[in-house]
Amino acid sequence: MLRAKHPRRILDSLGIIGARCQLCHSGHESAAEIPMGEKYYPLYPGHIPTNLLQKGLLSAGSACMALYNPYRHDMVAVLGETTGSFALRKLWQRMKDDTEGYRILQERPRIRLSTLDIAGLQALPDGTFGREYVRFLDDNGVSPDTRLAARFVDDEELAYVIQRYREVHDLMHTLLGMPTNMLGEITVKWFEAVQTGLPMCILGAMFGPVRLNTRKLKLLVTELVPWAVRSGNSARCFLNFYYEERWEQPVESLRNEMGILPLPAVKV
Repeated sequence: MLRAKHPRRILDSLGIIGARCQLCHSGHESAAEIPMGEKYYPLYPGHIPTNLLQKGLLSAGSACMALYNPYRHDMVAVLGETTGSFALRKLWQRMKDDTEGYRILQERPRIRLSTLDIAGLQALPDGTFGREYVRFLDDNGVSPDTRLAARFVDDEELAYVIQRYREVHDLMHTLLGMPTNMLGEITVKWFEAVQTGLPMCILGAMFGPVRLNTRKLKLLVTELVPWAVRSGNSARCFLNFYYEERWEQPVESLRNEMGILPLPAVKV
């Protein structure tokens, strides 16, 4: 899960200080395009502008830390933001070209405890998407509020896309039937890598297995990865579903609508 961590500490830990937003510029240029010393508004609340050099250092540092400790989800988040511009632009276009995805971009829903009726979801019948989602939260002891806000994406539209991706990540765990252990996370990452093309997902999918024992690695290679890749290729873009309007839909019905293949008959 992505644990909130102050962005200044992230910069400090990588040796990059001073990349702050200052008030007085209302344009939407990338930080790398703004002349040295010129002041500007942040593109969105919490935005920390960085130039190309700083992004390179952030990418390298966060990649090393994420590979060393996959549970440093703050580093995984930084890596996703500093390396994902091209993939995020493609995802934004896919959402824009889809009726439901375009409405999501326009309305910008958020998945937070403040926006969820947890008691109402718990009261839904077993097997509905909303009921299975809160069951996943309870079983794994996680909360949607642990998702980090975007900081280093120098485009306000793309910042929402990566924010949406993070907030539906637990929904994908629910739909893919995967727990939050290492084997489950890697399986979800393979699905997301195929679906999004985000370098962070690809790196996590490729290098995550190095910490698995032989038995789990065999299960991953022979059963879970082939299924996740096939499902990722067959499914519609998972960001084009307005999940907040589908809580009462049977989870199996939603899986079929999305194009997710039948879950593997193995215990993860």
